[in-house]
This record gives sequence, C-alpha cells and structure tokens, in this order.
Amino acid sequence: MATGAAPQPFMEPYARHVLVCVGQFCSPNRDGRAIYSRLAALLQREGLLFGPTRVKRSEAPCLGVCAGGVVVAVYPEGVWYAGVTMELLERIVVEHLKQGRVIEEAVFHRLSPNTR
Repeated sequence: MATGAAPQPFMEPYARHVLVCVGQFCSPNRDGRAIYSRLAALLQREGLLFGPTRVKRSEAPCLGVCAGGVVVAVYPEGVWYAGVTMELLERIVVEHLKQGRVIEEAVFHRLSPNTR
C-alpha cells in the first residue's frame, strides 16, 4: 500500500442479509426502528453474528412498499414479510434465519427465481 493511501474495504462473508424498513409510512410509530434494534440482540442470542451462518442487517428508510406495517426482507431468498411484530421477528430469526424454514403465512412477496 502506498503511503497515505486509504485502506481497502473488507466485508466478512455472510449467509443472509436482512433489510428492515424504518420509514414513516410503514411504521409511523417508529416500530421499524424497534424491530431493527431487537434484531441485533436476537441474532447475537442465536449465534448468527459471526462465522459461516452470519446474518448482516441493514435498516432502510424505504423499501418501496409503504403499507403493511413493518416490512422485513431476507436475501438471498428474496422473501418479504409484512406486519412484522416482535413475536414474528423472533420466529423469522429462529425459524427462517437459523433453521432455514420460511414462515409462509407471513410472506407477502417473493422474488421470482428468474430475477435473481
């Protein structure tokens, strides 16, 4: 590296990426921010913050849905959940992210396999 050059960024590998909408239209009571905060604790509790099963989380000011309560998207599956409560979040982390089982009754959208 040349003197004074900025270090190159590095991203640890991860298995899934969870996006949480924290926008005003989906969660006018700021429920999205509470869901996002709780997600970190649940990922830590379930051992999903490091290693080959690592789950990356990001908050999004808008996922373009603007209805349906707190919206959470899980990639690479392209599964979108609506109306996410603390209870549903717990199920998403344990059943979907840890055990690999999508919670079908809470899914409102799936990315088509042809668009991946």
